Amino acid sequence: MFAHAHAHPKPANTFAYGTAGFRTKADLLDSVVYRTGLLAALRSAVLGGQTVGVMVTASHNPPADNGVKIVDPLGNMMDQAWEALATQLANAPDSELEATFEAIKAQVQPTYTGAGSVVFARDTRASGPALIAALKDGLADMGATAIDMGLQTTPQLHYVTRCLNSPTDAADAAYFGQPTEEGYFAKLAAAFGAIVGDTAGIAITIDAANGVGAPKAKLLAEHIPAAALAITVVNDDTANCDVLNSRCGADYVKTTISPPPALTLVPNTLYCSFDGDADRIVFYYADAAGAFHLLDGDRIAALATKYLKQLVAEAGLDLAVGVVQTAYANGNSTTAIGALGVNVTCTPTGVKHLHKAAHENYDVGVYFEANGHGTVLFSDRALAAFRAADAPAGRLLHSFGELINQTVGDSVSDMLMVLAILHKLGWAPGDWDAMYTDLPNTIRKMEVADRTIFKTTNAERQLVAPEGLQAKIDAANAAYPAGRCFVRASGTEDVIRVYAEAATDADLAALVANVFDALQPYKA
Repeated sequence: MFAHAHAHPKPANTFAYGTAGFRTKADLLDSVVYRTGLLAALRSAVLGGQTVGVMVTASHNPPADNGVKIVDPLGNMMDQAWEALATQLANAPDSELEATFEAIKAQVQPTYTGAGSVVFARDTRASGPALIAALKDGLADMGATAIDMGLQTTPQLHYVTRCLNSPTDAADAAYFGQPTEEGYFAKLAAAFGAIVGDTAGIAITIDAANGVGAPKAKLLAEHIPAAALAITVVNDDTANCDVLNSRCGADYVKTTISPPPALTLVPNTLYCSFDGDADRIVFYYADAAGAFHLLDGDRIAALATKYLKQLVAEAGLDLAVGVVQTAYANGNSTTAIGALGVNVTCTPTGVKHLHKAAHENYDVGVYFEANGHGTVLFSDRALAAFRAADAPAGRLLHSFGELINQTVGDSVSDMLMVLAILHKLGWAPGDWDAMYTDLPNTIRKMEVADRTIFKTTNAERQLVAPEGLQAKIDAANAAYPAGRCFVRASGTEDVIRVYAEAATDADLAALVANVFDALQPYKA
């Protein structure tokens, strides 16, 4: 049945499909990506022949890693019910591959008689072309239509997938855009220009993590007048794959709380960093004394919420504006956002949870993880209200609806959103930073003998197992002003992650020490 299966034998490793799809060392992924091609084509058939997306990337991971994930027709992540099917197919022994596939097919019962359609892309990793070849073999064995987008950012792949499944008539309310890279940039540039004009005098330096965001940021600059937005791109070496995400990029800046060494910060000037596949972004600046200030996903959420809520009020629209965060959000960000008069929902870690909550709970749903991955979702009701509004605020909201990539977090789109809001508010980086002061915080990890014994509830903020451990953490939290610490198991490593925050650095250190003392019996 599968003519190319023999060319993609499964290694002894076990694989799991998580929030980021499959992700591990690239040299282990050949069979996984081939089988992802089979499953993506089947997913398309189950959905009546709609086009499904596949992205080959490992995002902010080191160059030796790679990964693959499936994107559903509206540009959102694959239905969670299919994650178990992907894991099942990836781990089937070679001798049982066809039988396993047929069992999955019988379970999902596709009614579409065609072969399905899959659009795919990759980032700049050296392992990408070989893995794309494996994917193509899987699609060929299914007879699926294969649409190769080449080198793209992850958000561009999500965007194109959505466009391919949307009406093609721009007059249709459900029209999303042209399913091309040119269509993506034209849509963003037009919306940005409608908000700030052609002579706004905005400037930004982008650390592109030596990834696919570098050439794409340069293409963006060709679509926006330099008098409106002057873009400088650094860490743009995509020819040397070994420097991808190396001492640069959003993850580096967020975890080290420092700028990439290649940058010398000009005081009171805004900078940003993408990650390797350009779906995360963080901002930062140095003050007049040279001190570094990080403006992360929590602050992006606060800024977007403040301005969009203001526009909704000015337009006289009755829309539910709210924010979705995870337990990793700084406590003071949650307080500051709540003070804007909006509800804040907390979900488990993972963008799929935030996206779902924003979609289900709000007309204007802002969600960002602290790491800078996030976006704003607008309900159909909100988008219709924006189109119908005659007031200037309504027209601005319509333009933001076009500017913001509502399929997934997007470094390019989010960057333009932030720059547009700062321009409209007349704010410098320090004004944005002054919205609140972060509580001192830290994220640590501990190797444990068995991470599976750590069970959580309340959006991962409390442990229900091991028995008695949460009571010790609660006691430690209560001992320090603004003390908050939670423990959760990693989804991929035999470690637990410990997040803690408190009112002072000294309290934070003491809180962490107390919690780690309580964790010692479980240490590997």
